[in-house]
Amino acid sequence: MSSKPTENLSFEAALERLEGIVRKLETGELPLDDSLQAFEEGVRLSTYCHRRLDEVEKKVQLLLADGSRVPFEQAPTGGEGDRGKNE
Repeated sequence: MSSKPTENLSFEAALERLEGIVRKLETGELPLDDSLQAFEEGVRLSTYCHRRLDEVEKKVQLLLADGSRVPFEQAPTGGEGDRGKNE
């Protein structure tokens, strides 16, 4: 099991690696020491992913702080069949 520093990974790469570790652990086929090492790496990756998500959430909140846009509000396009359109 490799243990590259998580800070050098993108969020997507870290999440993909975490998913791979979970799959390996779920098989129950790893020796105990390898399972422990994989679990430790998984905890590091999970912490990294949560930290990145928190950072992004704070940035989004700052961008929306002026109240000029409601998050995830779909701008009307005038076309028929628009998703989220109340008629």
